[in-house]
Amino acid sequence: MNQHTIIGNLVHDPETGTTQAGVNWCRFKVAVRKKYKKEGGPDADFIRVTAWRGLGDTCAKYLAKGRKVCVIGVPSASGWVGQDGQVKTQLELTADEVEFLSGGGGGSQAPTDEDAPPASGGSADPVDPQSGMAVVDPEEQPF
Repeated sequence: MNQHTIIGNLVHDPETGTTQAGVNWCRFKVAVRKKYKKEGGPDADFIRVTAWRGLGDTCAKYLAKGRKVCVIGVPSASGWVGQDGQVKTQLELTADEVEFLSGGGGGSQAPTDEDAPPASGGSADPVDPQSGMAVVDPEEQPF
């Protein structure tokens, strides 16, 4: 399995579209800060993310420039020769999961409890306000 997890802020508002087959997509770029900066190098990596179908619709509805996200997805790389003759590369993630994180700016309002997509696993368990973790009744555990 080859999945990557990134956390960063959107560089610009998402762009959306529909393929000729009628499949919706949402594409955005995430700036991921580097732990160590190379002398004269950039402070962040800029990773393009594409979310498809329902996930893409949700991202298009709630994300905006400056919002912080966590994306889990399958990476792919593409390369080309730029106008300056230099070889350029771009890392892209096809999103499997996108988690909307606190912080960041953006004009879109964060989802409320009523219209937010369920977290991974679809659990509606109460949340501990101190840790932010779901509180699960031990009697409901499957093991």
